[in-house]
Amino acid sequence: MAANTTVIGQQDYDRAQQVKQFDQSKLGVKGLVDSGLTSIPRFFIHPPETLPDLRPHTKPQTQQQPIPTIDLSDLHTHRRSSIVQQISRACRTFGFFQITNHGIPSAVLDRTIASIKAFHEQPTEVKAPVYSREMGTGVSYLSNVDLYSSKAASWRDTLQVRLGPIPAVPEEVPEICRDEIVGWDGEILRLGEALMELVSEGLGLSAGRLKEMTCLGGRVMVGHYYPYCPQPDLTVGLTSHSDPGVLTLLLQDHMGGLQVKHGEGWVDVKPVPGALVINVGDLLQIMSNGEYKSVDHRVLANSNREPRVSTAVFFNPSNREGTYGPLPELVAPEKPPLYREFTFSEFMQRFFKKGLDGKALVNHFEL
Repeated sequence: MAANTTVIGQQDYDRAQQVKQFDQSKLGVKGLVDSGLTSIPRFFIHPPETLPDLRPHTKPQTQQQPIPTIDLSDLHTHRRSSIVQQISRACRTFGFFQITNHGIPSAVLDRTIASIKAFHEQPTEVKAPVYSREMGTGVSYLSNVDLYSSKAASWRDTLQVRLGPIPAVPEEVPEICRDEIVGWDGEILRLGEALMELVSEGLGLSAGRLKEMTCLGGRVMVGHYYPYCPQPDLTVGLTSHSDPGVLTLLLQDHMGGLQVKHGEGWVDVKPVPGALVINVGDLLQIMSNGEYKSVDHRVLANSNREPRVSTAVFFNPSNREGTYGPLPELVAPEKPPLYREFTFSEFMQRFFKKGLDGKALVNHFEL
């Protein structure tokens, strides 16, 4: 019997065939929902031990430490050092924080989310030409980047656009969201530079240290669409993982569903109007020699009829053949390096080989 074939009663179930059929249909999960299905295909069902515990938390909500929200409105005043301290503390404890008064108008935030939603809600035949697992033109629409390597698929579709160092071919970016994505990148680049300075200073480094290492240069945007799931207790929207790069900047809508691992439990990242969510990536944990923490996070399957939409930008070095590891300034006889050195291309090859799978990437580079 083939490795991917299991017997259920008298029926053969060929998982590999089902996954391939779904992928080649280019429907995405949005197409499955639109077809009126009432139960999810079997390859989306996760084993019970990996599913979120969806029962009400035993701790009262007031006892759960919320993800810190940091106000950037006084960034260029005497309060800057206080903001640096707050960000440094959040990076060392939660690995996540939200920022408000970041300078991006709320109209731009709304427009960006609306354009991603509009792309995903086009008819399948309009989106199908963009459907691809390759980013040859810098643009691809697909369901589950790790569809073929994961143990179970997740209930979401994604539009990916490369923003730098070599941006996507403009004509290849779907027209329905093209102007919004270009505008979003401009805003993100300005804000990203400020954030890189703040996290650098929080480590006691010079403000421009991460920028010098090209950490603003490699940027990829993903626009996630989580449609209604008829069996949200059997699957997830995004499986538990940590991000590979330096920093991730996330714009989520009002729906919620993002959860962050903190201690032994999971904490909801409740949407704050106008806020952006920032998190530390694996590479920044390594460069900080373990001072900053990249943390596992996940997204619950959407049980609401209204779709959930979010967009994230991943900041990575653009110098792929440069050597990365703990920064020399953060290594001392009493604080030896925790990780070995590597090139960024080796690092990302390792990431794609292992798929979305917890902290395996960081662990691979430990000394």
